[in-house]
Amino acid sequence: MTKIAIIGGGAAGFFAAITCAETHPHTQVVIFERGKSVLEKVRISGGGRCNVTHACFEARELVRFYPRGHRELLGPFLQFGPNDTVAWFESRGVRLKTEADGRMFPTTDDSATIAECLIRSAQSAGVTVRTGARVEHFAPQPDGRWALRLAGQEEALMFDQLMVAAGSSTAIWAQLAALGHQIVPPVPSLFTFNTKDTRLRDLSGLSVPMAALRVPGTALAAEGPLLVTHWGLSGPAVLRLSAWGARELHALDYRFSLDVSWIGPVAPAEAKVLLLAWKNEQARKLVVSAPPFGLPLRLWQHLAEAAVLPAALRWGDVGKVALDAVLQQLTAGRFAVAGKSTFKEEFVTAGGVSLKEIDFKRFASKRLPNLYMAGETLDIDAVTGGFNFQAAWTGGWLAGKAMGEL
Repeated sequence: MTKIAIIGGGAAGFFAAITCAETHPHTQVVIFERGKSVLEKVRISGGGRCNVTHACFEARELVRFYPRGHRELLGPFLQFGPNDTVAWFESRGVRLKTEADGRMFPTTDDSATIAECLIRSAQSAGVTVRTGARVEHFAPQPDGRWALRLAGQEEALMFDQLMVAAGSSTAIWAQLAALGHQIVPPVPSLFTFNTKDTRLRDLSGLSVPMAALRVPGTALAAEGPLLVTHWGLSGPAVLRLSAWGARELHALDYRFSLDVSWIGPVAPAEAKVLLLAWKNEQARKLVVSAPPFGLPLRLWQHLAEAAVLPAALRWGDVGKVALDAVLQQLTAGRFAVAGKSTFKEEFVTAGGVSLKEIDFKRFASKRLPNLYMAGETLDIDAVTGGFNFQAAWTGGWLAGKAMGEL
């Protein structure tokens, strides 16, 4: 009997345990979860609906959603991608549905459906789950096995193979570092921007379908829907920028300038042509009551005010200076960002075990034998939309297949 320990009762840990136990019946798999319950992130994700994966079934397209890990995940996604995730859950009686933006949820709209499926599958496969079991120390032995010591226990437990899927755990990272693994310092990802700019006052809840963001002085840029909140700016465009710029923005202490084009990635010259056409079409209308580019009226009025346009000004009377001022506000309005906020219940970390030290065919350590890792323990993260879970399912599946092989 091959004994396998998995530290962490989350998505990657459960998927690895189930895959291993089902693929290799000769194994005895034990999950050690330090909390009182398992799969907590699964239960709270997607507002309690669980965004299981994303309907991006082409691996080369899928990896583009991963700021860290995109090169390394291509091969794994060809082995087990979103289509395999859908088939895996459906084979166990859980159907998924695809929403307009590509996110996939259980048809029940209840994350408990996913958690219960994983728990039920683990039980059926003979996996042992121990909660309230914090692994205080783990160490490789001369014979290739691993010794684990739980908090409050003096005697070590011996296992043939070990998988670490403990998420963003500084204590676990410290132990892996002590064993020779390089840890990329963790910083937050997927956060929103705090700004008290008066142009956003009283606009909380307002959104535009396509904006373009840029951090001047850097190469950071992103496009997508933009949402005004009571603390500043959010939405897919901001989250993408925060994901790709996690380290640079951390280095700036989250205090930086942000240029916003409220009309998307339209070149200033093209925007000027369109605005001149609008000026001629709406010549008799008041500027403040006729927003161009389909902008929300309240937002447009704030931008027009920032461009210092008189309330009684008609479009036909807008001169060159005023037109340039409007274009500046529309295509490159500069906002001072002073801090960040967590996006809903999401908390994703950029950082973890260096990807150079992982064999991605098996999600195994290149440094230490019989050691496997997946999930947020590794320096892999993605934007929102089910991508982080997909990385966990894929890593868990490949590690589960590899563990227990004789």
